[in-house]
Amino acid sequence: MKFAIVTGASRGLGDETARLALKKGYHLITVARKPELSSLQQEASAQKLTHTHFAADLSDPESVISVSKKITQIIEAESLDEVLLINNAGMVSPIGPVGRMDSEEISKHVSLNTAAPMILLNELKKAIYDVPLTVVNITSGAAERSTYGWSVYGSTKAAINLFTQTAAAEADELGLDELHVAFSPGIMDTEMQTEIRSSSTQDFKDVEKFKQFKQEGQLRSPNEVAELLFQLIHKRNAIESGRVYRVYDLVD
Repeated sequence: MKFAIVTGASRGLGDETARLALKKGYHLITVARKPELSSLQQEASAQKLTHTHFAADLSDPESVISVSKKITQIIEAESLDEVLLINNAGMVSPIGPVGRMDSEEISKHVSLNTAAPMILLNELKKAIYDVPLTVVNITSGAAERSTYGWSVYGSTKAAINLFTQTAAAEADELGLDELHVAFSPGIMDTEMQTEIRSSSTQDFKDVEKFKQFKQEGQLRSPNEVAELLFQLIHKRNAIESGRVYRVYDLVD
């Protein structure tokens, strides 16, 4: 059996990658705050695949640990050929300069964007030491440059990039059959983009540029990006583990 685990699977890129995973024949495990994902459940049943959904708030560290252990219990009970983990859940808020953000929101942001992917992978690897593993951590170009108002967002994504690189180096040193990539999906037509465009110029200096992206039709659909992501990981043995791959590099 091959399993795909997708976080933030209720909408946007997470929803589209979960659907594609089913089309590729993966049994599916999803995590999102929504209590159920009935559409994915129906699609899995139609393809005679299993779908297990966990409703969890991954900005809460205790919830992350709890759901990670539940996932590994499922994984450990199966005869596995392959596991795919897509750490997609994330948030962009709080947006604003340092000194004007809500500290509780910063804490939730760091937990969701950085600690949750680390904990999920850490628990998963305890259960599948000898199983081929592909890990995709969703990142952002914000990790590579400073952007006014995005100090927290850019920092958490930079941390994920280094975590990806280090996990890949460790797996290589240990001779494990693992691929770890950070994937930057670019600007997509999602609720996160709507949130960004609703920011004030006092909090986010680039807000007008993001409004222009929308007006000029420059936002890719989550479905298109999900397709490109699966094309990338399909070349599992031909791509470099530990790298950041950008959607723009995959488009002809």
